[in-house]
Amino acid sequence: MKRKKLLAISAISLALLSSAAVAEITFRNVITGDPLDMSVAKQGGNPEAFKQFKETGKNPYNGDKVAIQKGHDLFMPACSGCHGHEAEGKLGPGLADDYWTYPANAKDQGLFEVLFGGANGMMGPQYLSLSTDEMLLIMSWIRDIYKGDPKKAKWLK
Repeated sequence: MKRKKLLAISAISLALLSSAAVAEITFRNVITGDPLDMSVAKQGGNPEAFKQFKETGKNPYNGDKVAIQKGHDLFMPACSGCHGHEAEGKLGPGLADDYWTYPANAKDQGLFEVLFGGANGMMGPQYLSLSTDEMLLIMSWIRDIYKGDPKKAKWLK
């Protein structure tokens, strides 16, 4: 009897530990702090890449040259009107240097939260225009054109 109880407790403990290992990150609205509702996002793209991102907070497309080019192609019509063709800044801030309006943008999770849910000023939420996968692709291009100090590039850590 003791052995069955011990086995049952062991099985439950293992199940709890394994589910904790793949816990997803809670993405939050930059302004309100409320959790972002991913179910409202435009559909499409690679759900496996986004699943990986939700578990690690690191963009799986960073450093992938094909993804970076796709990100650039998406950035041009979606973002360049405000951020400039080379993300140098126009109506919206520049995106290739060390200065972030929202310091959390120095990490992939923070940059995604601004893209998905919007921010103060003119930056509206992009979840109706871009799929979560397209957002990750754009982020990979933004990270690729970074011209700041690599020691400040928190997404590389």
